[in-house]
Amino acid sequence: MARIAFLGLGRMGAGMAGRMVAAGHEVVVYNRTAAKADELVAQGAVFAATPREASRNAEAIFAMVADDTASRAAWLGADGALAGEYAPGAFAVEFSTISRPWVLELAKHAAAHGLRYLDSPVTGLPEAAAAGRLTLFVGGAAAHLDAARPLLRPLCTDIVRFGEVGSGTSYKLIQNLLGSVQIAATAEALRTAELAGLDLAVVADTLSRGGAASPTVIRMCAEMIGGVHDRDIAFTAALRLKDTRIGVELADAVGTPAALGHTAERIFERLVAAGHGDLSETKLIDLLRGPAMG
Repeated sequence: MARIAFLGLGRMGAGMAGRMVAAGHEVVVYNRTAAKADELVAQGAVFAATPREASRNAEAIFAMVADDTASRAAWLGADGALAGEYAPGAFAVEFSTISRPWVLELAKHAAAHGLRYLDSPVTGLPEAAAAGRLTLFVGGAAAHLDAARPLLRPLCTDIVRFGEVGSGTSYKLIQNLLGSVQIAATAEALRTAELAGLDLAVVADTLSRGGAASPTVIRMCAEMIGGVHDRDIAFTAALRLKDTRIGVELADAVGTPAALGHTAERIFERLVAAGHGDLSETKLIDLLRGPAMG
């Protein structure tokens, strides 16, 4: 069993940290909103007031936060994890979906502090995180990943290594940008069907069994038609916009036109600008029903 620092207890992080507690590790958690740690503390985790405190004597430092800004705050600075006194050769694993430039910069900081760094964004909804059914997309040295596998095992059903540091993030951004395009297209398809006078339940069922179906299309059809966008939120509009934006930035950086990605980015910008950033990304269907898309 290992001493693990877990930074970030949002919808995904809380479930992931819980998996580490259940596996019997000594888990010290940090979150900007301390109350989010209460359930984990009741399960046996220890709460730390700062990332630096959480990382004291840690053999692995895991982070699952919202964006580059939150990641930078968790790792750097006087109270950041890299200022801590962790175990020699500890692992630094960034599970967050963040930009590739920041991943590469963070990897350099981690290496300078003697840490074995992996970028390992994940795929799966919050319930999969809590059940240990995520897939990890890893970039980093093969030897580092092999050594870290026993610690990562409680979190996932599969680990895919794409190459060196940054490659896991590159794949995740590509996948999520494709997802953003699918979500926008699904909302557009449903709105078109609605305006054409079709029964949306029949449309959704048929789409979900047809050639255009994907897990994203199937889920979006059900949740958009369900019309509940303010509770049981798997992914907010603001997070979808963030993922779309950094996915487009990657495409731009490597010279891909990404016309559909840029269109999806503009659509989600409108959704957030309309005041729906904290609601589910499925709220997009309502935006298409109003004048804001005109």
